[in-house]
Amino acid sequence: MRMRSYQVCECGAPLRLAEAEAPTPQGSEVLLKLLAAGVCHSDLHIWDGYYEVGGGRKLNLMERGIKLPLTMGHENVGEVVAIGPDAKGVKVGDVRLVNPWIGCGDCKVCRRGDENLCVKPQSLGVYRQGGYSTHMLVPHTRHLFDIGQLAPRDAAPLACSGVTAYSALKKVAATLKDEPVVLIGAGGVGLMGVTLARKMGARDILVVDIDPAKREAALQAGATRAIDGAAPDAVKQIHAATGGGAWAVIDFVGSSQTANLAIGAIVKGGTVVVVGLFGGDVTVPTPFLPLRAMTLRGSYVGSHGEIAELLDLVNRTGMPQVPIRTRALDEVGAALDDLRAGKVVGRVVLTPAG
Repeated sequence: MRMRSYQVCECGAPLRLAEAEAPTPQGSEVLLKLLAAGVCHSDLHIWDGYYEVGGGRKLNLMERGIKLPLTMGHENVGEVVAIGPDAKGVKVGDVRLVNPWIGCGDCKVCRRGDENLCVKPQSLGVYRQGGYSTHMLVPHTRHLFDIGQLAPRDAAPLACSGVTAYSALKKVAATLKDEPVVLIGAGGVGLMGVTLARKMGARDILVVDIDPAKREAALQAGATRAIDGAAPDAVKQIHAATGGGAWAVIDFVGSSQTANLAIGAIVKGGTVVVVGLFGGDVTVPTPFLPLRAMTLRGSYVGSHGEIAELLDLVNRTGMPQVPIRTRALDEVGAALDDLRAGKVVGRVVLTPAG
C-alpha cells in the first residue's frame, strides 16, 4: 500500500512530496486512509519554525522538540484500513475523527483526561506525522471518535478549530446566556466560535475583525453585531454595544493589538481568554488585576472529553455553519499560501482520497 505525504523538510521552504510504503500498524496502532484533512493557521507557524513572542523575539519550535521531516495536518478524518494486534474497538472500514492532541498517556495530567496539557506532547501533525497525506498512523484507538451522521469534510475541523472554540467558550459559559460575548477574529476558529456560542445558549454575540468579508461571514454565521477592529474607537464601540464593557472576550487572534483591545473592552470583573497564536506580547499593569478584578487566561485546543462533548452537541443540533472549501491534497501548498495571505473565509479541507 503506497503512501503519499507532503512534508516540511526545511522551515519556510516549499513542502516536499514523499512517497513510501504505508506503515504496518503494531500493537495498539491503527492505520487510516485519510478522507479529510483541515488546513489550520497554526500550521503556518510550524512551517515557519517559530512563534513571534514580542520585542523581536522568536520561540523556536525545533528547539521545543519538533523534528523534520514533518507531515503537518491535525484536523483529520479517515477510514480504518489496518489495525494492530492489540487495537480494540474499531474495525476495517470504520470512519473516525482523530483527536490529535496526544500526551505521554502516563502522567497525572493525561490520566485525568487532559492530554492536550501534557508537558511531553506527542500531537499528531506536530510531533508525529499528520494528515497532509494519503495515510496516517494513529498510536491508539482511544484517539478515534465515531462521527455519527457527519460528513468527513465537515467533521475534520472539529478536531482543532471546533474543539478549540468550544473549550474557550466553556471557560466563560457562566455568562453566555445573560451577557454579550465578544469574539475577536472571524477566521476559521472565530466563525466556529460564533456558531457554537449560539448552540451553547449565547443570545448576543459581538464579533470584531479588521476584514469586512470576515465580518460579513460572522453576521451570516449568527453574530449579532460586527465591529471593525482597526477603527480608532473600537473599544468605545464595544463598550457601547455591551452596555459598559464585556464580561467575556475571547481573542481568537492572539496578537499584541487584539489582546490589548480585549483587555480594554472588558468590564470590571470581566474575563479575557486568549486562544490565537498570531504572536506578540502584552503588558498589563499589575494593579489592574486586583483593581479591575479581571481574569486573563489562555485556552489551548481541547481535551479528549471536550471532543466527545462537541461531537454529541453537533450531532444533536447540526454542524456549525462555517464555510468549507475542499481542495485536493496536491494543492496543500497553495492552500497554506492562501491562508497566510488572508484569502480564506472559513476553512479549507483537503480530500486526500479524491
